[in-house]
Amino acid sequence: MAIIETKGLTKIYSVGRRKVVGLDDATFQIEEGEIYGILGPNGSGKTTCLKLLLGILFPTSGEAYIMGMPPDSVEMKMQVGFLPENPYYYEFLSGAEILRFYGRLYGLSGPEFERRVSELLDLVGLGSAGRLALRHYSKGMLERIGLAAALVNDAKILILDEPTTGLDPIGCKETRDLLVRLKAQGKTILLSSHFLSEVERVCDRIAIFHRGRLLTTGSLEGLVRQYQAQNLEDLFVKTIQEYDAQHPLGKEPA
Repeated sequence: MAIIETKGLTKIYSVGRRKVVGLDDATFQIEEGEIYGILGPNGSGKTTCLKLLLGILFPTSGEAYIMGMPPDSVEMKMQVGFLPENPYYYEFLSGAEILRFYGRLYGLSGPEFERRVSELLDLVGLGSAGRLALRHYSKGMLERIGLAAALVNDAKILILDEPTTGLDPIGCKETRDLLVRLKAQGKTILLSSHFLSEVERVCDRIAIFHRGRLLTTGSLEGLVRQYQAQNLEDLFVKTIQEYDAQHPLGKEPA
């Protein structure tokens, strides 16, 4: 059984008198224990899809389920860790304090949780910066504390929106290695990114979104063969160019 599933998931935004497609009829499944990568240009529907799964946005039509439960399920949310693309933190708190803050939202406290805070800071390479106020963190450090926050409840499922934004090459590699270790621990990871090389190295399967539509999904090897592409970059470009040629702007399918 799929641990994450969508059926015809659709979100239409009203902008004045105009209707703007955020996501259109997306159907896919994610199996337990895999790293599933969502790719697409800016504005392709990636973040809208993640927010619909989490219940942050409400669908115009269609359905979404995580562990068989709908997006508004509190029980489901207790098993999910989320890292948004542009997280906001109380900058006067330290790295350790922000983890304690999120931990309390899950009802976590006590000596055992304090040990977990220290372990998480070490895990993301911020052990020496745990007492430093977040106002002094770099963009990369904020991304890493965000990843630690997503792990604070030992979530079964991680949903990460652009987790390597702002990281230098070493930080990207460390994050990539961490995701592989988390997968080995049995966690399911849904990863949205526009860094093709990162997705290519860690994801078991991928989905390519463009202009609100899910164009294709499958294993990288299978899709490269299907589209007669050289690599993920070539596959990405071919998939999008093929769609644009068949559906010029202003002539979207109904």
